[in-house]
Amino acid sequence: MQRVSGVVRLIWLGRLAAAGLSLSLVGGAPSLSQQPATAPAASRVDPAAVKALSRMSNFLQSQSTFALTANTSLEVVTNDDQKIQLVGTATYKVRKPDAFVIDVVSSSWNRRYIYAGGQFTVYAPELGYYATVPSQATIQATLADVATRFGISIPLDDLFRWSSPEAGREEALDSAFRVGTEAFDGVITDHYAFREGHIDWQVWIQQGAQPLPRRVVITDRRDKTNPAYVADLTWTLNPPLTDADFAFQPGKGATRIRIDQAAQGGGQ
Repeated sequence: MQRVSGVVRLIWLGRLAAAGLSLSLVGGAPSLSQQPATAPAASRVDPAAVKALSRMSNFLQSQSTFALTANTSLEVVTNDDQKIQLVGTATYKVRKPDAFVIDVVSSSWNRRYIYAGGQFTVYAPELGYYATVPSQATIQATLADVATRFGISIPLDDLFRWSSPEAGREEALDSAFRVGTEAFDGVITDHYAFREGHIDWQVWIQQGAQPLPRRVVITDRRDKTNPAYVADLTWTLNPPLTDADFAFQPGKGATRIRIDQAAQGGGQ
């Protein structure tokens, strides 16, 4: 029987609030265009690295609509400490302040999350079940509400919390520094590394007028095998989204079920 590293839970719950990032990772380590910088002392937080996160956050928050594909890989650990890599894809269509559709697909997990028209729906197409509840007025408020009441944690939920005053987590950082400039998927990026408690995480931010996160890597240091979670991100800014993009249509024979608040203990 496999045990899944604690990094899974941390990713889904968005423990990277300092950057506003909670992502799934894909594909191995990126190729470096230069030797990585020497890591500073663990207590050092470079203000320039924190400023880069803020600039990225502000830019993303300024986008009223976007689409995103995250190709992901997640390492799980067996009882004899062998790491297994699981791959998947998450796709997002977002129209702020009050609509999104998110599909999370892997060999063992298939969920669709829809928020529109005053309702939030979670749909398991392969199982043929869905549940719908009244939603709050905004994406941010709805995510907080379903997390509190039902334990439903949406991947990358920090995308919708970057501009919140409570999203600032600079004080929680043990270290933050710039690794270097690297070419990632044909795009020049600035590579930053951070440490927050038992979590190490990295982000590759696109240079220029659109400081988009292009890759995120999260490593859980509580486990001696250091399992990692990686997401490679492809963005479409200002896509022409309409109400039809957020309409929910259950599959033939799908059954509506009730979400029992007492029964929901973790992310769905």
